[in-house]
Amino acid sequence: MLYYIFEILDNNYNLPGAGVFKYISFRSALAIITSLLVSLVFGGRIINLIRKKQIGEHVRVLGLEGEKSKNGTPTMGGLIILSAILIPTLLFAKLDNIYIIIMIVSTIWLGIIGFIDDYIKVFKKNKDGLAGKFKILGQVGIGVIVALVMVFHNQIVVKEKLVNSLTENTYEFVEVAQKSSKTTIPFLKNNEFDYQKLTSWMGEGMSEYAWLLFVFIVVLVITAVSNGANMTDGLDGLATGVSAIIGLTLAIFCYVSGNIIAADYLNIMYIPNSGELVIYMSAFVGSCIGFMWYNSFPAQVFMGDTGSLSLGGIIAVVAILIRKELLIPILCGIFLIENLSVIIQVGYFKYSRKRFGIGKRVFLMAPLHHHFQKKGLHESKIVTRFWIIGILLAVITIVTLKLR
Repeated sequence: MLYYIFEILDNNYNLPGAGVFKYISFRSALAIITSLLVSLVFGGRIINLIRKKQIGEHVRVLGLEGEKSKNGTPTMGGLIILSAILIPTLLFAKLDNIYIIIMIVSTIWLGIIGFIDDYIKVFKKNKDGLAGKFKILGQVGIGVIVALVMVFHNQIVVKEKLVNSLTENTYEFVEVAQKSSKTTIPFLKNNEFDYQKLTSWMGEGMSEYAWLLFVFIVVLVITAVSNGANMTDGLDGLATGVSAIIGLTLAIFCYVSGNIIAADYLNIMYIPNSGELVIYMSAFVGSCIGFMWYNSFPAQVFMGDTGSLSLGGIIAVVAILIRKELLIPILCGIFLIENLSVIIQVGYFKYSRKRFGIGKRVFLMAPLHHHFQKKGLHESKIVTRFWIIGILLAVITIVTLKLR
């Protein structure tokens, strides 16, 4: 919104300094500052409102240290996060940019799913919340929308750097045809991979339908990462801090992917107009950091599914938009491990009960952070160590830009 106002002031009235709004770096700085202010200034008021409405967390008795003190803590604090993301985005991003439109729609869509889940838990007194099949259906829905827009929208294109055959040292970016199903594989020199190769064994004509496979992969990634963030949201500040680290890393990838000079230097796909996502991700990081003001131990508010489902889904959608979804197992390693710990725990329990007549467990409790709680570690120590691991994974992810 402000971008267009200052564009008019610069072009029509030559207002000194108005042209600075053309720079992504400047608008990103404003986005993160505004996001922090929204979280800090309005966060307390929203918490007070939630407390007055008696919207408190009903903590299940799991035998964990400090769980009784968490009972009644205001929940649905994800509203703070979503507000702190959307307000700066609407103020400073180009609202006609297809990538920004996708992110606004995804944020609202995922926020609504999480809000309905929290609403059922709090107001309907149903501890299970929204039925799992409806939650998955909602995640699949946004996945299909994102994938189809990426496949068919004429503003979403990918450009690759090709070697000039005459000089062999002159490079140019050449636009790849629409419906491109290419992505990035880490650690390889020529690290572009086309999903069409996965359908080549079915016959020559099947390559035209590779986009259907792409839709399936997008749905799978969004659902997995969204649920992974939801699983991670079990300790004060854990999911928020990990998401902030991932968000900052993705902001860097958005910048280099949307900058033709940086993309040329790093020998990666250049994705025109994707640089606007830096502004969105700056707001994302600011909202996570601002929310930690209230969510750090001991938490004054929980984000609920309104926040956790949205955070994971947002991370997945951005990674897909900049063709870096295959980096998610590294970058979102914390989410992956938390998800796997639950799958392993449940799977082995069912297997051992069927095989030996008694269910056995691999971990003391799942998700994994509860396992360490059961071992006697204080939750602040667990959270800090998970953050450290998250930073390490983020550094490894960034290093993949050159380590090929």
